[in-house]
Formats: sequence, structure tokens, C-alpha cells
Amino acid sequence: MKALLLKEKEDMFIQETEKPVIQPEEVLIEVKYCGICGTDVHIFHGEPGSAEVTPPIVLGHKFSGEVVEIGASVSGLKLGDHVAVDPNIYCGKCTYCRQGRVQLCEDLSAVGVTRNGGMEQFCAVPETACHLLDKELPLEVGALAEPLSCVLHGFHQISEIQARTKVLIIGGGFIGSLFLQTVQLKNPAKVDVCEIDVNKHAQLSELGADHLFQSTDDVAAEYDLVIECIGKKQTIEAGIHKTGKGGEVLLFGVPSPETLVEFPAFDVFSKELKMAGSFINPFTVEEAVSLLNQQKVQVTPLISHTLRLEEVPAVLENYGDYGITKAIVKL
Repeated sequence: MKALLLKEKEDMFIQETEKPVIQPEEVLIEVKYCGICGTDVHIFHGEPGSAEVTPPIVLGHKFSGEVVEIGASVSGLKLGDHVAVDPNIYCGKCTYCRQGRVQLCEDLSAVGVTRNGGMEQFCAVPETACHLLDKELPLEVGALAEPLSCVLHGFHQISEIQARTKVLIIGGGFIGSLFLQTVQLKNPAKVDVCEIDVNKHAQLSELGADHLFQSTDDVAAEYDLVIECIGKKQTIEAGIHKTGKGGEVLLFGVPSPETLVEFPAFDVFSKELKMAGSFINPFTVEEAVSLLNQQKVQVTPLISHTLRLEEVPAVLENYGDYGITKAIVKL
């Protein structure tokens, strides 16, 4: 079979390898589609993912496919099932796991991060990582359940959105567009989006944005909730600045480990601001799959690039040059 191997930092190539041999609690998935995201870009350039990465490794932590082999201990899946994969595997033993805060697991492992992932034709994964997709749901849609589940976990970090809540989303790319749709499901007073690329504005408007801005400098209002989806110093600082009294800031964008931000501590004090982070997707993949199966969240219009496996290294090396909203690999 073909597998795209990251041998070391910025050194990735296709190799022929044997199909994985599954363990009793695992299934073998014939991968159909695998999404690419900023985490893959970080890993390609030598930065950490959700856990520490040790090449050689096959990347790809958001993918879908068909079950083609079943381990002896597997009871909840059958051959031919279409599944989306939750990549994160928790130890269940550490303090955080026993508190139910598994996303903070001290021995976290992940498909496509610490073990081979979806950028190969066949991938072995634990049965517990698989979530059934409706057979009618396109598999390219199912491959994107993982990022939607991360967005849903973000909502667990903030207060319940009310009818009076005014929301600002900074960054109208793929994640910002998912937040836009899921926020609208809660019927807030308004949802505005700040997105530098005006070519994305028409689509954001179709997805339900009330007002669109190209720069945070153009945003005058103060919001009850600001969701930052970029992870850059200037956008994080702007998000804090645009949050009104008693408001909340969700820092969702993935920053570089070296990113430092500056903001007036007095603003946090005097406005009683709350700031929250959101890491991976504990217990939310099932909800994400349900929303996709019910077509309550649209991801197909957000897929801007469909790639072949051999095109991936060049894309990861120069990701910012491609104008990608969401890229998926068709295997």
C-alpha cells in the first residue's frame, strides 16, 4: 500500500509498505479522505501537535473510510461500515483522566500524531476511536468531523450563548466558518466576522454572518463573546480589546509555541473579562457526527482544495501560498 511518511522535519515522501496488522481491539480502515489542517503544517515544520511527534510517522488525524478488517475483540463495528475517526487516545490513568478532563491527559497519544494516521491507504485504529457515519453522507464530509468536534468542545469552555449575546469571530477560514454555523444554531443577537480575505466574505454572509469586517481596526462595537480563530499575536490582542464589560474571549486559534501577547491587565480587571483556551475534542465527536449526519452544519462549501497524496508535501511546505480554506486528500 502507499503511505506518505514524514521521515524528519520537512522531509516527507511516499513509500510502499505492508498493510498494518491490527490488534484484537482495532479495526483496519480503508481511508477514503483525509483532511489537512494547521496542526499538520506545524508538525511538518518541526513543531508539536496535540502530543509530541517523533518521526518517522504518517500524518493525518482527521479522516474517514470504510471498515475492511475487524479485530477479534471488536463488537460494535462490522465490515463495510463508514466511519469517522477521533484521533485522540487517552491513558485513563493519570490525574486529569480520572477527573474527566481527558484532553489534558499526561500520556496522550493520537492517530496521525504519535502513531500512523490517515495519509496512507489503510490505517489501523482502536474500535473506540471510530464513529459511524450515515451511508448517505459523503465520506469527504465525514472526514471533517474531527475539526467540528474541536469547535464543539470550544463551546464547553464558555458560558451558554443567549438570545442577547453579541458575538465576534476573528478569522473566517474553515474553523471560523464552523464557529459561525454552530453559533447561529444557538440564535444569538448577532454574529459578526472579521476576515482579511474579502474573497471569503460572500460565503461567510451566506453562512449567516450579520456584519463582515476586513480588519479588527474597523470593528467599533464591544462584544459579549469574541472567538479568536487565528492564533496570531495581533489578533489575540485585538480579541481581548474588542470584548466588552463582563465578556468572554475564547482563544481557539493555534499559536506558535513562541507567540507572546501583550494586553492591559487593567482591562481584564475593570471589565471582569474571562479568557479561555480550548484544546482538542473530548467527548464531542459523536455530537459532531450527528450534526453532519443531520446536515445542520455544512462543510462541503468550505472544501477549497482536493489533493492527491503526492501533492501534500509541497502544500505543507508552502501552505500559506495556496489560499486554502480546507484541503482534503483523496486516497
